Amino acid sequence: MAILPTIEEDLKSSMKNADQDRVGILRLLLSSIHNEEIAKRSRGGESVLTTDEEVVVLKREAKKRKEAIDLYRQGGRTDLAEKEERELKVINQYLPPEMSREAIEEVVKKVVAAGAKDFGSAMKEAMKDLKGKADGQTVAEIIKSVLGSSQ
Repeated sequence: MAILPTIEEDLKSSMKNADQDRVGILRLLLSSIHNEEIAKRSRGGESVLTTDEEVVVLKREAKKRKEAIDLYRQGGRTDLAEKEERELKVINQYLPPEMSREAIEEVVKKVVAAGAKDFGSAMKEAMKDLKGKADGQTVAEIIKSVLGSSQ
């Protein structure tokens, strides 16, 4: 399922409903996707992004929001943190659901059992299987706990 047409349709309906916050967020997402298409074209590829590439763009935007939320909370700016949370909620509607912690643990345990004994090699192998399905920070935490318990 292509994400771009879905965002475009939702943008139209949000404009009709006069939902200015959602319109702004969706326009930002469209802009990010179009910028990635331009960058891909300049690297010599096709200008149309695959669904996986669209997901990467959306994950990048979601990560920006998560980091901003943490920084605003540390700075005592709950009003700005709440705005970022609303944006993150909209972005997450277009992302595929992430794997459960238990499923990630199973993949990590298989990788470690296959011979990855240090963090770097375990992370590299695990992310081959989990790219786009799980957050890298969560995978790193699980790898550290698995490697710590196996030693």
